[in-house]
Amino acid sequence: MTVRVVDAPEARRYEARVDEGPEVAGFAEYIRTAELIAFVHTEVAPAHEGLGIGSALVRASLDEARAAGLRVLATCPFYAGWIDRHPEYADLLYQNRSRVSD
Repeated sequence: MTVRVVDAPEARRYEARVDEGPEVAGFAEYIRTAELIAFVHTEVAPAHEGLGIGSALVRASLDEARAAGLRVLATCPFYAGWIDRHPEYADLLYQNRSRVSD
């Protein structure tokens, strides 16, 4: 099984397809600015659950974020959990640098 992940910017999501098939096996929705990409929702089709589709989506999208010099905001629980289990990607996480206090 081969998983191919591509950015679909017009849909604001990364899409995963299996074995060059036309069906989207999973996707990761995002909001992107010039400096930040926020991953807000990840979904894998029931027929493809447990096959590593979600992990392929996260790894490919984070590798592209790194290459583009983007910070990552993982509001999606799947992304946040995946990054927790793969600390080599923790350096991408957005850190609030504001020093404003009440």
